[in-house]
Order: sequence, then structure tokens, then C-alpha cells
Amino acid sequence: MSEDAKRSIQGALAMKPLSSDGRKPSSAADAATPPTGKRVIIKSADMLPEMQKEAVDTAISAFEKHSVEKDVAEHIKKEFDKKHGSTWHCIVGRNFGSYVTHETNHFVYFYLDQKAVLLFKSG
Repeated sequence: MSEDAKRSIQGALAMKPLSSDGRKPSSAADAATPPTGKRVIIKSADMLPEMQKEAVDTAISAFEKHSVEKDVAEHIKKEFDKKHGSTWHCIVGRNFGSYVTHETNHFVYFYLDQKAVLLFKSG
């Protein structure tokens, strides 16, 4: 698939940005502190800054409504499916590894305080 890019990340809290593909973390929301007081660090992104902000805002809302990580991930995924078409995938947690294929301009990996959020579109 020529539109897809492969991404390998490990969602450990001490993880540093990957440099094997030559990308630097997006500066759109790097180390930003949104009005809610939550610290946001974009670790890696292939997504427009406006959509990155939407992903962070959706995650903040999801964490306010849900306490279980699976429910937070479901909330984010369903919101992005509704707003941006299917099929989005979302992983939320403190420690995970992943290797995913995503559509171009549809990938973001960020921390919201101490929780990692991986959101991407595929399929």
C-alpha cells in the first residue's frame, strides 16, 4: 500500500522519540499544557496539527468520562470514526509496544499526563 506508512513504537513511559525513520516529534502540541492542566507531549505524528489538537481534546474528554483505559480508547476511536470515517484504531495505556500500518496523515502518538495514546486510521 503506497499510502501507508509503518510505525514501530514502544509505549513505555521513559520512551524517547524514534529517529529510525528520520522524523522528529511534531511540535504542534509538544510539551503543551492544555487549559485542563494536563501535560501533553506529542511523541510522533503523521497528522495535520488541527487533527492532532482534536485527538488531544477528544482524549481529554474521554479521560474525564471514563476511568478504564479500554473505555477511553473506545470513546476516542468512536469519535474519530464518526467525524473522520472508518476505520480508526486506538490504544491507551502506560506500557505497550506496537507495530502498525496507517494511512498517510492519519497517525498520532502522544502522552496525556502519564497515559500514552496511540491513534491511527487503517483500512
